[in-house]
Amino acid sequence: MTPISSPDPRRAQLRRLKLIALAMLLAMLAGFVISHLQGERGIWAWVSAFCEAAAVGALADWFAVVALFRRPLGLPIPHTAIIPHSKERIADSLAVFVRDQFLEPQALLARLQVFDPASRLGSWLADQARSRLLADMARGWALQALDFLDEAAVRRSIQGFVIQQLRQWNAAATAGELLGLLTADNRHQRVLDEGLTRVGEWLDTPAVKQRASELIVRYIQREWPKLASTVNWVKPIDEIGDSLAERMAHAVLGELQQILAQPEHPLRRDYETWLADYIQRLRSDPALAGKIDQIKQQVIDHPAVQDYVQGLWERIHASLRADLSSEDSALAGHLRRSLASVGQALQDDPSLREALNQHLMDGAERLTSRLREGVTQHIAQTVKGWDERHLVEQLELSVGRDLQFIRFNGTLVGGLIGLLLHALTVWMHW
Repeated sequence: MTPISSPDPRRAQLRRLKLIALAMLLAMLAGFVISHLQGERGIWAWVSAFCEAAAVGALADWFAVVALFRRPLGLPIPHTAIIPHSKERIADSLAVFVRDQFLEPQALLARLQVFDPASRLGSWLADQARSRLLADMARGWALQALDFLDEAAVRRSIQGFVIQQLRQWNAAATAGELLGLLTADNRHQRVLDEGLTRVGEWLDTPAVKQRASELIVRYIQREWPKLASTVNWVKPIDEIGDSLAERMAHAVLGELQQILAQPEHPLRRDYETWLADYIQRLRSDPALAGKIDQIKQQVIDHPAVQDYVQGLWERIHASLRADLSSEDSALAGHLRRSLASVGQALQDDPSLREALNQHLMDGAERLTSRLREGVTQHIAQTVKGWDERHLVEQLELSVGRDLQFIRFNGTLVGGLIGLLLHALTVWMHW
């Protein structure tokens, strides 16, 4: 069922005031007629003078009031129905008035400068309760934004974006740059030293020596079984394997010690040359770059990688929701502390306040200049687009009550002027 709108009380009030003004006019006309019928003698002469002038004043003010909104009695009298006939001129004048009085850049900037927005913003943000309220509001907005998102669409977008970026990524060039960074300041030599040290420690462990001895024994028994039987008759072959493993470990460790002790060791120079050449190939060799890109594409197309990328949004979404749903949200807490810190900084640092105010002034000036003409045109076009009868009705409802009082005043003032003129006439005939 369509609800019935309540009538505008201004309409009934305007109608009542119009009836009162009309009743006053009729009363004056009646008094004028009665006084003439009485011969306009004695008191009736004064009544006639009052009523005649009052009727003229009432009619004149009625004409003036009606002429603002429509043609009196529908007659095509010039300079009547002023508002509907001047709608476009009124629209342009109103737009220019708003532009010059409310959108004048210098006036706005002067008010903004006195307002000192940076100081007020600092005081507002430094209040812990306000910064907490703002952070909680932001947390609520973020939760609503998560609900609005189409998870399937976001998941597809993230997957497409990540895969596209990975496919466009020049892995060979990146590897070359990374290795170039790692070789700066002889970092690669320190990496080699660390690696050789770890290898030496590994070779010197009993377990590795035992493993090497077992391998030597099995090899001898497999390749030279007769020699193994003869040797075993003279001395247990396990002892020979242990001895050989120990000697090999000492030999390798000795070589590693020489490499570690000599900065110009041939192995270091070979390592340096190979690494520099490989870095250069990564940067400039199309064949090597193609091989690396092929490996990269195979990794990207692997189902496990695709599943991982597709599940990124689910993990991000779940993590964000869990944090934002908590009253002790880490993100909201960080935002709250950041806002309070900004507010305190604005309070303590005059130069920061001055810089922010200047930025706001510059932005306001650019925005005002950009919007000034647009707002002016919008106001003018909007007023010009109004229906004339609707415009007249709304204006009459807004100011019609005061205009009816003008009619009242015109009736009374006219009558008093009539009395004054009649008194002057009587005085002049004495």
